[in-house]
This record gives sequence, C-alpha cells and structure tokens, in this order.
Amino acid sequence: MKHLTTQALAAVAVAASMGLANAQDINKHSFKLAMQNPKGHPAAEGAAKFAELVEAKSDGKMKIKPFLGGVLGGDAQTVSALQGGTIEIAVLNSGILASQAKEFAVYDFPFLFATPQEADAVVDGSFGKDLHAKLEDKGIIGLSYWELGFRDLSNSVRPINKAEDIAGLKLRVIPNEINIDWVSALGANPTPLAFPELYAALETGAVDGQENPVSVILANKIYDVQKHLALTHHQYNPQSVIFSKKVWDKLTEDEKAVIQEAATEAGQYQRQLTRDRAASDLDELRAEGVEVTELPPTETDKLRELVAPVIEKHRASVGAETVDALMAELEKARQ
Repeated sequence: MKHLTTQALAAVAVAASMGLANAQDINKHSFKLAMQNPKGHPAAEGAAKFAELVEAKSDGKMKIKPFLGGVLGGDAQTVSALQGGTIEIAVLNSGILASQAKEFAVYDFPFLFATPQEADAVVDGSFGKDLHAKLEDKGIIGLSYWELGFRDLSNSVRPINKAEDIAGLKLRVIPNEINIDWVSALGANPTPLAFPELYAALETGAVDGQENPVSVILANKIYDVQKHLALTHHQYNPQSVIFSKKVWDKLTEDEKAVIQEAATEAGQYQRQLTRDRAASDLDELRAEGVEVTELPPTETDKLRELVAPVIEKHRASVGAETVDALMAELEKARQ
C-alpha cells in the first residue's frame, strides 16, 4: 500500500501547487504535460526531451513542465482538462482516444503489428495523421505518436508456455470492450481496472495477472507481485501526444511549428530509447526473480486464431473503412 500512498501524496502536492493560479494566470508560454508513466520510464524521458527541445527551439520563450505518474488525474480526467485548456499537453495510449473518435479503437486490435517498423509505417503515414486530424473538432490537436510498445502477459499463478496456459487466469485489462473480448476469447477472465488500481489488485490477489509492455512492468515494480512473464507481444500501443486546441489557437504559427517539430523529434528519440532498452529491461526483470518464457510460433498462431473473431466483431463498430485503410498501409509496409 506504500506504493499508492506515495502517489496519493504526490497528487495532493500537485493539486495544492496548481491551486495557486488558474489557467488565465499561467504564462501562456508555460505548458503542463500530463502522463501516467512514472519517472524512469522511456516515455517520461521522452517528455524531458520534448521539454528540452521546445525550450531550445524557442530560445527559452516556451517551457514544458512534465507531471508524471498520473498526478494530474487519470486519462479521462486529463483529456477533459486538456479540452478545457487547464492542461495543455498529454501523452496517453492512442486507443484511449476512441472515446473522442471511435476509429482510434483500431489500435487496440490484438496481433495487429508484427514489428515496430510496421507500426511506425502506419502511425507516421497518412493513416496515423488522418486519425489525429479527427480529434480537432473535439478540442484536441494531435501532434505526434510515441510508443508504449508491445504488451506482454504476466501472472502470479504459472508460467505460460502454450496458448492453453492462459485459460482460467483472472487478468486485469484496460477498461474497453475490445480488450475484454480478446481476453475472454483466450479463455481467461477479464477484470477491467484503471491503471492506478492495478498494483493493489495484484498485491492482494484480486487478479492473477495483467498485460503491459516490459518497460511498464519494470518501471512500476510489478515484478514484486508477478513472477511469471510470457513474451506474447499480443498488442502494440502507440501513444498520442495531444495538445489543447483552446490553447493552440492562441499560439503564433512560429510557436506551433516549434511545438510540432519538437514533439516529432522527441518521439523519434523516445521510440528508439524504448527499443534499445528492451533486452536490458528483461535482464533486470530476470534479476528480480521473474521467470520469462516465449511462446513458439505455433502457439502464437493459436492465439491469433482464437482472437480473429474479436477483430471481425469490432470491425463494424470501429468502421470497416478505417480497418481497411490500416490493413492497406500494413500491406504496403510489408512489401
């Protein structure tokens, strides 16, 4: 419980400091950046790089202050605050933006991307840009894509060596229908929980396991309560860097260009950092006593077959045109 208490105290401290001035009192060139990732995570280091670039490119006239670990609230609260202009920038999983534009749910489809390079081609190309453009009439400007990376499966019950080993596990999932459905398709029991509730649920045994990228498991010390990790790579999470349109519209074209360029450049840095650390992150988890397993291709193929009906089911709700456009981008990248 110490883990949660520290976070709660941090939230109180931030709220108190923010209470000293409302949005109108804050210098228009000082921007708050909110994210759920804690200090030490590659996304947090990406935020630091973003701040450094903006300050340098603007000759010190614009500054970004990152607020890490969800101290400004959960994702839904952050998006609402951003639309209202009280938070200027946020970095969050792109799939969460399906609450603003349904098409973003396509990023939650399981086994969509086989490699990071395929993901880059989709999010950096016309498909990714078109999706971000859909946010503008919701009061959100999409700047660039960073990454959380490929998600893997951990649990406290048994090692996962084959598809059938997942069946029966009670797994925490991101609260949305696609994630609930694919976990059910694997024979496991999905438990939707917001991320800040995850550690306590694992610690108390309320859930058996969870699925997140290795970097998240390491940065949030999930290894303390989970000793089995399977490298399933079942889902890839791009992260969207978004900006409040209410604030954006007050900036000059030069200021907008500085922020856009810095967000893109910081994204390239952050993605590479995430990928460069993958092997060392696994070594650290093993040193913490985590048993790491990797499913053979035949077992991964079984998982793909099991979740195929989930993709077909949600094709209509996401939009067949959107799914087809993404698949066309993927086909182009694979050639």
